[in-house]
Amino acid sequence: MAFILIPLVFVILSLVAPKGTVKYVGIAGAVASLFFTIAQVVQFDPSSYVTMLNPEYTLPFGLTFEMGYDGIGLLMVALTNVMVPLILLSNFNKAESEDRLFNAMALFMQMGLIGVFTAMDGIMFYIFWELTLIPIFIIAYVYGSGERKKTLMKFFIYTFVGSLAMLLSLIAIGSYASDYSYVNLVAVQLEASKAYWIMGGFFLAFAIKIPLFPFHTWQPDTYSTAPTAGTMLLSALMLKMAFYGMVRWMIPLAPEALADFKYIVIILGLIGIVYAAIIAIKQNDIKRLFAFASISHVGLIAAGIMLFDKPNLSAAFIQILNHSLVAVGLFLAAGILENRLKTRTLQDMGGVAQVAPHFAFWFAVICFASVSVPFTSGFIGEFLLLKGLYVDNWIIGSISGTTLVFGAVYTLRAYQLSMFGHKEGLNFQDLTWNEWVTFFVLALIIVGIGVYPQVISQFISPSLDNLYAQLQTANTILP
Repeated sequence: MAFILIPLVFVILSLVAPKGTVKYVGIAGAVASLFFTIAQVVQFDPSSYVTMLNPEYTLPFGLTFEMGYDGIGLLMVALTNVMVPLILLSNFNKAESEDRLFNAMALFMQMGLIGVFTAMDGIMFYIFWELTLIPIFIIAYVYGSGERKKTLMKFFIYTFVGSLAMLLSLIAIGSYASDYSYVNLVAVQLEASKAYWIMGGFFLAFAIKIPLFPFHTWQPDTYSTAPTAGTMLLSALMLKMAFYGMVRWMIPLAPEALADFKYIVIILGLIGIVYAAIIAIKQNDIKRLFAFASISHVGLIAAGIMLFDKPNLSAAFIQILNHSLVAVGLFLAAGILENRLKTRTLQDMGGVAQVAPHFAFWFAVICFASVSVPFTSGFIGEFLLLKGLYVDNWIIGSISGTTLVFGAVYTLRAYQLSMFGHKEGLNFQDLTWNEWVTFFVLALIIVGIGVYPQVISQFISPSLDNLYAQLQTANTILP
């Protein structure tokens, strides 16, 4: 339970720490979770399952409180505990970093995310899923800008409706099991018609959170009005809960409906890839551009997950990591430009590379990763997902491949308009030490995974085998 308790303890410490020490307490809490995670990863046997909590009794309503993790869950916990300290570090020189509430909410969200990735009871999964909404809503509301009240109300309504649908699906499948433990829920065999509605409830919740077309309309406005750190938390971590949920909960609990839902999700992902990319190309607001770029990239991941075989799931998780790394880098760059130039409009930028060469270099590195050049983390994941979709259906695969062209256009356009050109008397501070360190660590991981992606695929391979074997045992419909 240390995974949960460490951030919870530092949430409390952040709320009572002296004003001048708050940001150090926040960073210390995030780093403490990271070190603990590294220790667990080093000693973890990928073929095993670690139980965190499993009381020998079942509470009323079938709640078991079971929590634990396999390789997939630990990978997502590791992603969370790497990203949170980087996000706090990138925010270290801003006013929010001195605020008790901001640091407490960032760490509270970290705790909720870890709970999502380690919950092995359906109701516990739902509780932690809902808990993550509280801190990000507070961060966006208190520290955001623009018409955030209207935007956040839309965000809340979308997520509330999706969460309610998931809860109804959990209650429905729970009525066929003795309790809500993951093992017993997966063992339930359903008629195809009932499985369709249960998977539909989960899908609505996850499609909104990812977000998939046409459930995406909350995202650009929310990303734009939230502070940079809030946007990073949303794009790098919060939407990853949905991808994890698809693999861990949506498909395993209702595999009888996979054949019916497969191409629905793939086509929605395909539409999102093309539609969001075209909108991104037309954007002049750099933050909204990267928001639509995110929608385009996540559509490919969702489509790959629905193929639900080991090679494509491995590729999907590599791309999940890449999306998180790139999202933090791109929104950090957008935040730096906005803070220094007091504008997000690309047409009002330019000439930054002349006065801030270090920033221009690291921004370029992140952009190259975003367009999936070889030896970056995006290359292997995107290539394997496109290959999988092409093998499944060459038309879908070919259309999905347009993401490579569109991605290069809107990413390099954003870089060219913001970095190049000539402006007299431009006052632009180059990177501060914390921004430099953040970019360096992001680039190091991006290149590391790009050069040796096997470190991810081999880590989760036994867990994917166990998951598929579990489903084959419980459901004869899977191959």
